[in-house]
Formats: sequence, structure tokens, C-alpha cells
Amino acid sequence: MISLVLPAYNPGAAVEQTWHALRDFLRSRPEPWEAVIVLDGCTDGTVERLQKLQSAADHRLRVISYSPNRGKGYAVRTGLQAARGDIRLFTDIDLAYGFDDVVRVADEVASGAPVAVASRTHPESILQLPAKLLGYAYRRKLQSVLFGRVARTLLPLRQTDTQAGLKGMTAEVAEHVLPLLTCDGFGFDCELLTACVRADIPITEVPVRVRYDDEVSTTGSRTGFKMLRELWTIRRAWKRKNVAAFVPPVREPAPVRKAA
Repeated sequence: MISLVLPAYNPGAAVEQTWHALRDFLRSRPEPWEAVIVLDGCTDGTVERLQKLQSAADHRLRVISYSPNRGKGYAVRTGLQAARGDIRLFTDIDLAYGFDDVVRVADEVASGAPVAVASRTHPESILQLPAKLLGYAYRRKLQSVLFGRVARTLLPLRQTDTQAGLKGMTAEVAEHVLPLLTCDGFGFDCELLTACVRADIPITEVPVRVRYDDEVSTTGSRTGFKMLRELWTIRRAWKRKNVAAFVPPVREPAPVRKAA
């Protein structure tokens, strides 16, 4: 099974569109998938909306809800630990990355990559947006570049895009590194990557198709400063941590089918 975790905090009525898109995606896949929506202390009626939809939902579409709000990192950890898949991914509730990208990351893990992360800076990545958002996309690009430089300075990272909201890993990696993580905010992605580096877990970057439909963003200036503080906290915490190297499980090779 492949699990897709989607953290959400007050997504509004748009969550219903995401719900229906997830339901259709799950039904279309030939292999077993599940989706786990984690409601991180939502107070905008999202819980009630999804309760109505869940009554007739596919059993592979689950909702976890708790209160109060704890942050993206806490929500993602909660979802990944509750997931049942051999491969576990997480992405944003607004589905900024299409299902083709989700499947591409899952396929990379299924092909042997312990951890696969979307990279908007990958040479093969594609950016889609209307002309009116060119300035917005440029500002977001600058923010991402600056944040990436700071992250690589403070932490043992090489990825140029640490904050892309689509990442995947094997269940064994999740079970190895998640108990080590403590960052509840947007710095979670950087702490996850730091844990993988410290545990000698290879990280594969995957090209994606990025879509901007509007200027809504959860990473304003206040959030940016908070993320920088989280980077410094992660740096200090991981200097003192002893991390056991990850040992990949030994898997039996698939049986070879003889031609009829």
C-alpha cells in the first residue's frame, strides 16, 4: 500500500474539492493507495464538512482530527505515523502538486530510493502560472533561494529546494527517523532532511510540475522569521544527537515469470 498524508489548517470550503479529487484518484489507481487528511486544530468548519463527506466515503480516505493547532510538522508526523503504507508521502492540502507528481515520487521510492523529495529547482521541473502572477512567482523564488542558502549554511543539507511540499519515504525510514523529530512548525522539512543525512539515508530529488493559481501563501514574512528561528533550533538540537545509521531491510527479489 501507498499512503498519502495531507496536513490541513483551516483550508475552508476548498477542502471539499480536494476530498473529491482524492476520492477519484484513489479509485483510479490499480495499486492500493490510502489518503490520510490530518486536521490540525481546524476552527473553520472543516471538521464538520469532512464528517458529512466521510459518511459515504471510500474506506481508503481517512481523517484524523485533534485540537488545538500544533503546526505543520506535528500534523505531518501524526499522519505518517498513522499511515499503513509501505511507501508514505505527504503533500499540501491544496494539491499544488498534481497527482502525476505524487505518483512520480511514489514510483521513485518503489524503485529503491529510501527518500524522494520534489524539487522545484530540478532542471526538468516545469512552472505553470498565469502572466499576472509572474511577479509573485519571482518573489517566491527569491524567498526560496535565500531560505535554501541559510538552511544549507546552518544544516548539513545539499538540496536546493528544502521546502517543496511533496516528499516520500519507505515505511522503514519513517519508523527510523520520525521518533527523532521534534519540530512542529514549517521547519519540519529541514529537520526531516537533516535526520536523513545524519542517518546516512540517501535523498533523491524528483522533478515536478509546479502550478500557481493565486497569491495565497502560508509563508509570509512573520512565518519566514519563525522558520529561520526553527532552523537555528534544529542546528543546536542536532549537534547533540547521536543517530544510528539506517540499515535498509533485505528484500526478497520478485519471482521471475517464465514465458508461456
